[in-house]
Amino acid sequence: MKTLIIITISIVLLIVIIQIYISRSTQQTEQHNYTVIKSYDKFEIRQYDSALFSSVKLSKKGYKESSSEGFRILAGYIFGDNDANEKIAMTTPVMMELGDSTKMMFMVPKNKNLENLPNPKNSKIVFEKQEEKIIAAISFDGWADDEKIEKYTSILKEELLKEKLNFVNKFTFMGYNPPYEVMNRRNEIVVELIDYKK
Repeated sequence: MKTLIIITISIVLLIVIIQIYISRSTQQTEQHNYTVIKSYDKFEIRQYDSALFSSVKLSKKGYKESSSEGFRILAGYIFGDNDANEKIAMTTPVMMELGDSTKMMFMVPKNKNLENLPNPKNSKIVFEKQEEKIIAAISFDGWADDEKIEKYTSILKEELLKEKLNFVNKFTFMGYNPPYEVMNRRNEIVVELIDYKK
């Protein structure tokens, strides 16, 4: 009996140590830079730096139907499925514009640009520059799914209307953690604001 307890405790400790390591690794991954302008009870307003993204448009709708396919295509590119067989560093968050169709995006690391990026072998992948912008963001934890995304999109809409803040009617999901990370999961719904006065 004591042996079983010791083995169980050892396994639990090993899992915790692995999750702490994964969490630290995620925190060290390059992120899209932003500055918080104002915080509300349920959301905050941020100013994001301009950045270059690799992106892929998908015909499927929703998070569940699109996330695996989009991730596979973009991850394939950064893991070497390009004309130079070059590996490119992963960044965070993974972004998904959700609507009648879906677009997934990975931020290109700052040490890369259109001149030194290898060409993707998959013709569905395109690069796009996003200029500096101001967005509203609401966060939630755990694993994302279509129901949670719909719920927090609705909450963010309601809060923005209550605060009389104008926004583009195109919401984006941001996921910060790999699927095997259990602790401290971070997800966000964001939307660009129109004519926001600081």
